[in-house]
Amino acid sequence: MKKKVIMILIIIVIAIVAKNSYSQKDISYKTEYVVNGDTLWSIATSEKNINSYYKNKDIRSIVTDIKYINNLNSSELVEGMKLKIPVY
Repeated sequence: MKKKVIMILIIIVIAIVAKNSYSQKDISYKTEYVVNGDTLWSIATSEKNINSYYKNKDIRSIVTDIKYINNLNSSELVEGMKLKIPVY
């Protein structure tokens, strides 16, 4: 009985590890340059509509993600600033 339980647990762990390692998509990054009038909110809204990486995500979490990836301490953007945006 103990062997069966251990085998079942091992199979479950292997299945979970395999699912996590094979379900991850490779993330690439594109470069976007800030133009006059851009805000993190407007960029996040645009990315939600065109970028499958951000499909079905809340705008606030997209803004936070872009800030984190680009090491931004505030939401202030400067024209010509280069932003890294994740894509699949």
